[in-house]
Amino acid sequence: MRRFNWADLSDTEQSEILSRPAALSDKSLTESVRQIMDSVRIDGDKAVLDFTYQFDGVKLETLRVPKSKLENAWQALPSEDKQAIEMARSNIKKFHQAQLPKDISIETIKGVHCARQVRAIETAGLYVPGGTAPLVSTVLMLAVPAKVAGVQNRIVVTPPGKDGQINPAILAAAYRCKVSAVYACGGAQAIAALTYGTESIPKCDKIFGPGNAWVATAKSLAAQEAGGPAIDLPAGPSEAMVLADEKANPDFVASDLLSQAEHDALAQVMCVVNSAEFASQIEASVNEQLASLPRKEIATKSLALSRMIIANSRAEIVDIVNRYAPEHLIVQMDKPETLVPAIRNAGSIFLGPWTPESVGDYASGTNHTLPTYGAARAYSGVTLESFLKYISIQKLTKKGLKNLGPTVERLASLEELDAHKRAVSIRLEALK
Repeated sequence: MRRFNWADLSDTEQSEILSRPAALSDKSLTESVRQIMDSVRIDGDKAVLDFTYQFDGVKLETLRVPKSKLENAWQALPSEDKQAIEMARSNIKKFHQAQLPKDISIETIKGVHCARQVRAIETAGLYVPGGTAPLVSTVLMLAVPAKVAGVQNRIVVTPPGKDGQINPAILAAAYRCKVSAVYACGGAQAIAALTYGTESIPKCDKIFGPGNAWVATAKSLAAQEAGGPAIDLPAGPSEAMVLADEKANPDFVASDLLSQAEHDALAQVMCVVNSAEFASQIEASVNEQLASLPRKEIATKSLALSRMIIANSRAEIVDIVNRYAPEHLIVQMDKPETLVPAIRNAGSIFLGPWTPESVGDYASGTNHTLPTYGAARAYSGVTLESFLKYISIQKLTKKGLKNLGPTVERLASLEELDAHKRAVSIRLEALK
């Protein structure tokens, strides 16, 4: 990790060290993804199967995974794994159930009644990556709140392995979360199938879930389609920022940095401390723990993109956090709660020495689908509301129109929209 003293840096230098690894903005990638999406739009299942063979190296006859395979995967799962999935599912359900919004109804002025009612989206596409690790937790983080929200069709897509099979732990979690269907496809072709629909995969109203550059590009293009699906949030490589003072355990801090670094070679970790001596202790622990990690090579590449920043005050720390807007913010400082009110930009915050990021990644109950690449300045992570929408309703009585009508007539005149004005005036005349 490269080390910097915040106070010694110019504003330009500060911005530079808070920059992310260069985002992949390759016109050829975008064009390739667009061609994949066009092919799926035209040829449906055939195109998805062809691309699955091309990119995943496996020739499938069908895309849908039989429900019996989901149940069998759950039944075959060791009891300890079942218990872990069940506890995580229960906590996620509790936290998201607490977010259920209520309908509202008020009378703004006499005779003018306004209401807002909540509806679940009808069909949600849930993308679960394959790649270097079977992300069972992603199934839970997307399927559980979708069901709590009342989404009728909860469609999981996930890439098959070289043997043509989906990781059984993913199937088991999907079974326990009672998803509507699981399809063996990944990459841009899976996003295209959710965008347009195919003979077997339903068109979705909104697409959720993380993925590589191909998936992220496909989601971005899907969201630009006229009448196409919404997406959950913009996503890039995962990231974490750890704040630590000398009261923190350097081994704890190092373990949090490495738990993020092992995600992806493009993942970024930032550590902000209050002394050079403590920074050295953390770096020594990182090197010691790194040596025994099975994913050492990935973590090492990630650490090359990372920073150790020495800050001299809480004001500097807050400035660093809000400028960086981390996906995960881990606070291992004295009285960490006192820092929270000043934090404007972060996806999820982990307070104190006994709250590693891992608990939020898996089982505390909060959602781990979070904004990356600075998007926390404007976006929240996935919540129950991500699966909901709101309908506004109004009803006026005769008295209500008499009270409100003249105001509407005047505003319509200001905008020179005569038909708008007439729609009110003709009714007011009828009331005379």
